[in-house]
Amino acid sequence: MSLEAQDDNLVQPQDGNTVQTHDAPSNRPPAKAPILRSTKSDWRAVGIISAVCAIAIGGAVITAPIHKAELTPASHVSTDAEPELLAAIPDSLTESFSVPNTLMPGQSRAVSSKGLLISHEGDTLTATDSTGNTVWSYERRDADLCSLGTAWNKIVATYRTGVGCGDVVALHAANGEYADTRSARSADDVVPITSNDRVGTVSTARVELWRSDLVRTVEYGDVTAKQEPNMQPHEDCSITSALTRTETLAVTESCPDSPDSTWLRIQEATPEDSRKPEINKDIEISDPGARLVAFGQEAAAVYLPADSPRIVSYNFDGEVVSTTEVEPSAAITDSASPFAPAIADLPHHMSWFDGERLYLFTPTELKVDHVLDNALGTGITLDERLLVPTEEGIDVVNWSSGKTERTIRVDRDGYSGPISLTLAGTVIIEQRGDTAVALTAS
Repeated sequence: MSLEAQDDNLVQPQDGNTVQTHDAPSNRPPAKAPILRSTKSDWRAVGIISAVCAIAIGGAVITAPIHKAELTPASHVSTDAEPELLAAIPDSLTESFSVPNTLMPGQSRAVSSKGLLISHEGDTLTATDSTGNTVWSYERRDADLCSLGTAWNKIVATYRTGVGCGDVVALHAANGEYADTRSARSADDVVPITSNDRVGTVSTARVELWRSDLVRTVEYGDVTAKQEPNMQPHEDCSITSALTRTETLAVTESCPDSPDSTWLRIQEATPEDSRKPEINKDIEISDPGARLVAFGQEAAAVYLPADSPRIVSYNFDGEVVSTTEVEPSAAITDSASPFAPAIADLPHHMSWFDGERLYLFTPTELKVDHVLDNALGTGITLDERLLVPTEEGIDVVNWSSGKTERTIRVDRDGYSGPISLTLAGTVIIEQRGDTAVALTAS
C-alpha cells in the first residue's frame, strides 16, 4: 500500500483521535515496481566513494605497525637448535666484545636465551652469539620499548602505543622469527614480571600475565573498559610489587581503607576466568612499605623497611615461617612504585640484590641463608658454584656454605658501579651501566 493510500485510510473523528479504517478489497491490479536505472550522477558517486575507500585502505596499510617494524631473522637457524654452553668455571676471563644495552625499568641484568645475548639500543633489539656476531635483529620505529623478558625460548617485548604498553611481540630466541603477538589496552608505565612459564607486566593499577602463546591467563586490579562489572575484588588498591612462579601469583598493594598496612595476596596464575582473580590467601602486613623480594612455590619473602628492617617469609596459609633482621635498603625506600626487585632464581637458591648486598634464600621456606656483603649485583650458577660480581672480579662461592673459594680477576677499565651477570652460550655477560660486556675463558 502506498503512503498516499495509507493516509486515505486515516480519518479524524470528532473527538480528535486518529483511528484506522479498513476498506474493502480492491479489484485493481497491483502497481508494477519501478525499473531502476543508473545515471551519470550515480556512477560519479560510486567513483568518488570507491576512491575514498581506496585511499583509506591504502593509508591504513602504509601506517600499519608492520610497515614500521623491520625483522632480520636468521632463517638458517632452527628453533630447536641447542646452543653450546659454558660447562666449567674458567681459570681466567678476558673481555671479548661489548655491545650497547639499555636496560628498561624493572630490568636489572642482560637478557639471554638459546645461547644468545639479547641487547637493546634505541629502536633495535639485537641477538649476539658468543663470538660477538649478530644473529638476528628486530627494529620497531613506531613505538617505544616498555619491557623486555624471556620465557619458553622466546623473547617477549612490550611496546608503548596510543593505548599504553600493551602491544606485545614474541620472537623465537634462536632465530628471531615471529612467534606470537597481542595488543590490548595497558598502562603507560610498567615493569616486567616473568618466570619460566609466565611473562607479563605490572603497573600500579594492574597485573597481567600471559602464557606461551601470549593469551592472557590473569588480570588483576583496575580494568578499564571492563566487559562485566564486579569481577575485580580490589580495584581501589594500588599495586606496589608482584612476582610469579609456576601457577601462583603474589601481589602486594596498599588500600585506602587500611593506609598503615600492606596486603599480600596469593592467587592463581591461571584462574578459571582470566578476568576474575582467584585469591587463595589475603595476608595483612602492618607496614605500608612492605615489598616482595622473593617468591617460590610454597612461600613469599617480603622486605619490611619499618624502624627495624627485616625480611619475613610467609607460607601460602599466611603463617610466618622465617624472620631475619637485615640492613636498611635504599633499593626499597627510594624505589618507584611498583617495586621490581633485582632477583635471580638459581638452582640452589633464590637471590635478591638490595643495591649493596646479595641475599640468598632457601628454595622452599625462602629463609635468608647467606648474605654476600661484597656483591655488586646478581650472579649466575656454574658447575655447582655461585659466581658473584665483586670489585675485584667474579667470586666463586660455595653455595652451601656461602664462602668464597677464589676470585677470577676482571679488568673493567675503570668502571665502578653495579654489575649483574648473565650466562649467554660460552660467555659470561657483565651488565655495566648501559653496556653489556662479554667475558670469555682465557
